[in-house]
Amino acid sequence: MTTTRLTTTCLLALAACSGEPTGPAPLLDDLPRPLSPAESRLIDAGNAFTFSLFREATRALPPDSNAFLSPLSASMALGMAMNGANGETFEAMRATLGFGTASMAEINAGYRDLIALLTTLDPATSVTVANSIWSDAGFPILPSFVQAAKAWFEAEARSVPFADPATPGLINAWVSDRTRGRIPKLLNGISPEEVAFLINAIHFKGKWRDAFDPSRTRPLPFRGADGTTRSVAMMSRDPGPLLYRAGGGFEAVDLRYGNGAFSMTVLLPVPGSTPSAVLAGLDAATWRELTTGLREEQLGLVLPRFRFDHTRTLTEDLTALGMGIAFDPGRADFYGIADVRPERLFLTRVLQKAFIDVNEEGTEAAAATAVGVGVTSVPATFMVDRPFLFLIRERLSGTVLFIGQVNVLGG
Repeated sequence: MTTTRLTTTCLLALAACSGEPTGPAPLLDDLPRPLSPAESRLIDAGNAFTFSLFREATRALPPDSNAFLSPLSASMALGMAMNGANGETFEAMRATLGFGTASMAEINAGYRDLIALLTTLDPATSVTVANSIWSDAGFPILPSFVQAAKAWFEAEARSVPFADPATPGLINAWVSDRTRGRIPKLLNGISPEEVAFLINAIHFKGKWRDAFDPSRTRPLPFRGADGTTRSVAMMSRDPGPLLYRAGGGFEAVDLRYGNGAFSMTVLLPVPGSTPSAVLAGLDAATWRELTTGLREEQLGLVLPRFRFDHTRTLTEDLTALGMGIAFDPGRADFYGIADVRPERLFLTRVLQKAFIDVNEEGTEAAAATAVGVGVTSVPATFMVDRPFLFLIRERLSGTVLFIGQVNVLGG
């Protein structure tokens, strides 16, 4: 086994716990109940989506930048939208999110069961999952769509005037409240074509099961991917039992929170490798194999203290993963949200903001995802007020008799 000074380069599992400790809680070794088939399917799909989305989102990441996302938050917001998708749009979203041939009812049940599980696993853990639908006042959103979001996602539904300059502030206040102020501003504004937002917010806060002593934190060098070496605050622990694994081009440790229901897994690439190289080899199956292969070793630990936030529009990432039809105003089918024919509804954007704070006491993390829904407009008048071409043809055979171009008129 190789012992190494560990630094955080990629966060692949986050959780949290809170409350004043009276000593470590009894370690939770098993779930309080078996996973439902819907939960198991959703977890496998969610993990596959996690790695594919993060790979896409960091494909062109500059070496002097960090990234942090909650693919689960994005999945839940898009999962609500799926309840209004039909035909090819539904199929593309289901495939991109990794659900295979699962029905909408099975997918909804998976989200519902997973929300209940995550928020009740550790009595000392603060895990908040919140969902909401915001629609423009007067927009004919279907009651069946709202009811599905309430029943499966416990979503709140609000109708507010999108033309009112105060409306983005109302939405941002809801997000800020559900993320304990860590995402204070999700939306900068509302575009004229946007008629609804489907929003998910997730917040984690917790204390390490084995906290770091702040008096031992000291500046040490951190070698960045951009070639620079900077002095950063490094936390440290003496050798003790730590879940560890080496192989596959990286070393891994697992740091538990609270009763052990949640943990942070840190993957450190071997010298000469990179986080992106490690990420390239991860999917739902390899992740499961990795985490089940962790074994307790006696190890010391040195980990940087860090805090940053990250904002990313996921539209292009999701398009690259196969969901492009959902953003296409001419092809998207979301008539299950509102039947506005002959106009169409489409997704205008998927925007996520995320926050992470890792310190001696524990971890706080939050993310919020907004899925914008827009409506196309039907032209009221075809105005030929600029240069144009024209053709005279025999309609049945298609024969063109004359063709012309008009660049100027009058005079």
